[in-house]
Amino acid sequence: MFRKILRILLTTPLALVLLFEEWGWAPLAALMMRLARLPIWYRLERWIASLPPWAALVTFLLPMIALFPVKLGAIYLFAAGHKLSGAILLIAAKLAGTAVVARLFHITQPALMQIPWFAKWYPRWKTWKDALLERVRQSPAWRTGKWCKLRLQRRAHDTMVLIRRWFSER
Repeated sequence: MFRKILRILLTTPLALVLLFEEWGWAPLAALMMRLARLPIWYRLERWIASLPPWAALVTFLLPMIALFPVKLGAIYLFAAGHKLSGAILLIAAKLAGTAVVARLFHITQPALMQIPWFAKWYPRWKTWKDALLERVRQSPAWRTGKWCKLRLQRRAHDTMVLIRRWFSER
């Protein structure tokens, strides 16, 4: 019983973090990919892609390490009573970190998969993460939230159609 409660207490926050990562990973990576249109950024990405496996690993981990002090700063702001500033800083750091890490992972994954322990553990991590996210997506709360989101999107779309129609008739 204690193990079950502990598992729920540990997996719930982890699932929320993973859901955020999952939600933001593809769109933020695509946003970062647009930077590759700039010649200097393109050269930087090509250089990163050519790195040997251990250098690619360091490059992949660097943004997470670099943003740690920023996240500590957000905690300090929370503790000092600046809740809004702390929340904005934390969200901005999370978005920026996810964007950079997602793009770097895409660029460095071939080199990372040459590291034996990474090649062994990454597929296991991905399988576990996908199973956890699937359980969350099958939960009644998630399905209700998804239904509400779709309903709101339909209403927003219908409202925009009515507004456009009204303006086009004027």
